[in-house]
Amino acid sequence: MDVIKVSAHSRSTAVAGAIAGVMRDHRYAEVQAIGASAVNQAIKAVAIAKNYLALDGIHIVCIPEFVEIDIEGQERTAVKLIIEPRGSQQAVGASEEAVAT
Repeated sequence: MDVIKVSAHSRSTAVAGAIAGVMRDHRYAEVQAIGASAVNQAIKAVAIAKNYLALDGIHIVCIPEFVEIDIEGQERTAVKLIIEPRGSQQAVGASEEAVAT
C-alpha cells in the first residue's frame, strides 16, 4: 500500500477521498506531509475523511509521528499520520502509552 503524500497545494477534499478509499479497502492508511501548509491540508483531509467514513460505520483515529525521509539525497523531516479504525490493537496500545507517561 502506498503512502498518501500531501502538498501545500493538495485539495483537502481530494485527499479525504483518497484516505476514505484506502481505509475502506485496507482498514489502514498512511498520510505524509512536509511543511506547515501541507500538514494543515493533511489534517483537514483527515477530519473530512472521518465524516465520509462515519457514514459507512467506520470510526477512525489518527496517530501522528515524525519521520525522516530522503528527497534527492537530502534528509527532511515529515509528519506521518497513521489512520486506523478506532479500537484497533495498535491504536489502543498507543493511547495506553500516552496515559502511562
